[in-house]
Amino acid sequence: MLRQYELIERVRAYDPDADEALINRAYVFSMKAHGAQVRASGDPYFSHPIEVAGILTDLKLDDETIVTAILHDTIEDTVATPEQIEKLFGANVARLVDGVTKLSKIEAQSENERAAENLRKFLLALSDDIRVLLVKLADRLHNMRTLHHIKSEEKRRRIAKETMDIYAPLAERIGMYEIMNEMQGLAFRELEPDAYASITRRLQQLHEAGGDLVNRIGLGLQLHLSDHGLEAEVTGREKHPFSIWKKMAERHISFEQLSDVMAFRVIVGSPDECYQALGLIHQRWPMVPGRYKDYISTPKRNGYRSLHTTVIHDSKSRIEIQIRDKAMHAQAERGLAAHWAYKEGRPGDDIKVPWISDLVEILDHAGSPEELLEHTRMAMYQDRIFAFTPRGELIQLPKGATPVDFAYAVHTDLGDQTVGAKVNGRVVPLRTILDNGDQVEILASQAQHPQPSWLRFVVTGKARAGIRRFVRHKERDETIELGRKIYDEIVARLPAPLAGDALKRAVKTLKVEDADALMVKIARRSVSDVEVMEALMPGSAGGDVVPRPLGQMTAISIKGLTPGVAYDLASCCHPIPGDRIVGLRREDEGIEVHVIGCDKLASGVDADWLDLAWGDRSDGGTARLVVILRDVAGALGEMASILGAKGANIVNLVLAHRDGSFHTFHVDVEVHDLAHLHSLIAALRAADGVSQVERI
Repeated sequence: MLRQYELIERVRAYDPDADEALINRAYVFSMKAHGAQVRASGDPYFSHPIEVAGILTDLKLDDETIVTAILHDTIEDTVATPEQIEKLFGANVARLVDGVTKLSKIEAQSENERAAENLRKFLLALSDDIRVLLVKLADRLHNMRTLHHIKSEEKRRRIAKETMDIYAPLAERIGMYEIMNEMQGLAFRELEPDAYASITRRLQQLHEAGGDLVNRIGLGLQLHLSDHGLEAEVTGREKHPFSIWKKMAERHISFEQLSDVMAFRVIVGSPDECYQALGLIHQRWPMVPGRYKDYISTPKRNGYRSLHTTVIHDSKSRIEIQIRDKAMHAQAERGLAAHWAYKEGRPGDDIKVPWISDLVEILDHAGSPEELLEHTRMAMYQDRIFAFTPRGELIQLPKGATPVDFAYAVHTDLGDQTVGAKVNGRVVPLRTILDNGDQVEILASQAQHPQPSWLRFVVTGKARAGIRRFVRHKERDETIELGRKIYDEIVARLPAPLAGDALKRAVKTLKVEDADALMVKIARRSVSDVEVMEALMPGSAGGDVVPRPLGQMTAISIKGLTPGVAYDLASCCHPIPGDRIVGLRREDEGIEVHVIGCDKLASGVDADWLDLAWGDRSDGGTARLVVILRDVAGALGEMASILGAKGANIVNLVLAHRDGSFHTFHVDVEVHDLAHLHSLIAALRAADGVSQVERI
């Protein structure tokens, strides 16, 4: 464990102006607060936050971050309070400690939910101050270094998997590759112990057989560059076991077939010298096609810059070489942490991390923890492509991205209003997969809105979140509109006009938030007509309801008809619960029930018209749809699958018309009510194989 003076010396070595008294106070406070607590290893618990602080001194972070590391477990694991932290160490440290504490309070949920909630808190805290993430990554790294002391194998594997799935990728996303590599290596050893042992053993055998091959190749590289007037620092190493295992799995090859197990780093004085070094290396050794990447002209989203190439060396081995200058190397070693520490002014003011703002926007719209995890894993794990706007702005996207993903990456409003796209000057379908270097122009209209069918081909979390947000709002708006229509029908059946504040009283009586929430409950039949009537006008729904001529205020319930009175649902308009209905009664005939807008009502001038209403527990009915399908394989099956998934039974299907590339069907389906029918129509309209849907 680092002693107090050793920690101070580490900080002062890179930041002579650090607040030594602040660090000393934190050291003593944390030691007293944790007291006799011990870790699974048997070491004093206090050793953990000190070692976390030590990791952050390797990254040369500012004194506030070091103090946060020392105190990061005090609020959660001791009697210390946020008020104490703020009083003794200032508002900034208190805010940072609180942020780290929130990340640690993971609820006992199912695995996906727990990981997603973890990530949610992570990113919310991260959006406020990146140093919270840096402390948490150091905390997780030290916990992984001491993971073997935990007796429960299940707990060790859970922690290792969480590290592999969430923490290591986050470290990579902010460019902290050393921490990422160590986390992956420690997690790999726990999750795949046999594979780890096998690869480690073979690397040792390779090292023994080749002697100091890595050093010899590195020296040869350095001498070659020096002979051509370029001074460079060259270091080499064998690749990490996890990196080797991953390549073996991706390429489906054995260890013996894996040729590039050595990696070398060439550090020169300037970006120009990077390209000069690359040219000298390619002149001397043949490059492997497809293995050259230029991250200097097109940096990664985390700011990483370097040239990557793989060549066939004299030893007949493939060797991977990274070429960068010293500033690029500092960025690659410490990522965003390189922007912090001992700079003048507030650290981090100039840091721009676009992926963070994208994920924070996703947080606002994710409908569930699983949806959040799906989005964030997409955003973090996939390989990326580079596409350009017409003005030349570079947009980075995952492989498989489409113009819709591109539009949402530029701006959410542009994504919402997308109607078409041009790629390299040519109009293309919105589901077209973009390639590296494509120039994309988005065609937009304020009258456009996101289409549910886009969810089938977009790949970015930001696009999926935007589309789902619109679909949720649209469904709610349609439900409210339906509820208002039913509400108007209920009001029409009241025995007297409503008072001006009746709706407000009904909202309060039925214990809903507002009038819109009441309309949703009415549309979904979660509140009965009688309950609404009584809430609007107490006593208005009492007694039996019987048929009366249209124009009189009392409406009837079909289920409340006097026994013996027959009625039929008209086959011309197929009324279903939720429709505004009327009845036609002719002499010596039963009642025929029609939708209020039915064309056949014109023939009922000699009949008695009755104002009807559906009962509270109506049994549903059959609706007739006219569905125009595109002449593509599987369109009819897609329609049937959608109806089945929505719980609608097809009782009749007729091919009414065939016109070139389109087929028109009349489809009779059993539905619960009007809301159910509207959801069916909306789902069918979103299907690729469906051109048009209308109710007859």
